[in-house]
Amino acid sequence: MKVFVTGVCGQLGYDTVNELNKREFTAIGSDILSESACACEYIQLDITDKDAVEKALTECKPDAVIHCAAWTAVDAAEDEENQEKVRKVNAVGTENIALACKALDIKMMYISTDYVFNGQGEEPWEPDCKDYAPLSVYGQTKLEGELAVADNVDKHFIVRIAWVFGKNGNNFIKTMLNVGKKYDKLTVVCDQIGTPTYTYDLARLLVDMIETDKYGYYHATNEGGYISWYEFAKEIFAQAVECGHTEYSEGKLEVKPVTTEEYGVSKAARPFNSRLDKSKLVDNGFVPLPTWQDALTRYLKEIEF
Repeated sequence: MKVFVTGVCGQLGYDTVNELNKREFTAIGSDILSESACACEYIQLDITDKDAVEKALTECKPDAVIHCAAWTAVDAAEDEENQEKVRKVNAVGTENIALACKALDIKMMYISTDYVFNGQGEEPWEPDCKDYAPLSVYGQTKLEGELAVADNVDKHFIVRIAWVFGKNGNNFIKTMLNVGKKYDKLTVVCDQIGTPTYTYDLARLLVDMIETDKYGYYHATNEGGYISWYEFAKEIFAQAVECGHTEYSEGKLEVKPVTTEEYGVSKAARPFNSRLDKSKLVDNGFVPLPTWQDALTRYLKEIEF
């Protein structure tokens, strides 16, 4: 099987290409960034250029596309000078890929987010829920991308994820480890609830899925239960201490829980409820991801800190 992957300089795209290669599939990566910014080989492609997208996919003739590329700087997306750029990447770019997949009659997998919902309540969001109410430019444009895929590609997977961390990029874990070295007191929000997603584990699932014809909407994060960012931070530091980094021990680093309101208003509204119902994965025969606690343990052994 030949699979075209967008956004390979990002955390998920990078791990997805590696997973495809591990299974001896043909992986063709693409990104808009220069080669010096990425750890793997790929073709340079601007997904907002419709003709370029059509040309690339027509020449490569893949069996499927896994579309990981996106504008993910949530706060920067709110800036007026960036909003049109965000829409071009997340909505127009996705539509360009969807139209090319439609013309070639190939599978398309689109990686989306819980930000398409309003983030309220305490019940987990179900994958087939259509109560869309994004609170940010990022969420709105990712929703527009979802609709472009669903409206144009019959053979589609729309996979929503949350709280992503991977080796090839910046994320909450790396941020916590860095600030934990600089300061002896930290505050982390305790009223935003979700589950982390390790891109190494997610990539395995995505490749499992793309091999099938079990199309539709799915939610995918690691197992292990729902937590707050504060609880995640506490576990990060606890496991870091177990790895020998005593500078993160409770006697040297104080981590205090605060509400989103106490922490301070960000440009983009963050969802309080990022709980995602993943039962559809099991219902369709897919193997769930390991627990986030186990994923964190493995991740800390992979990175230098």
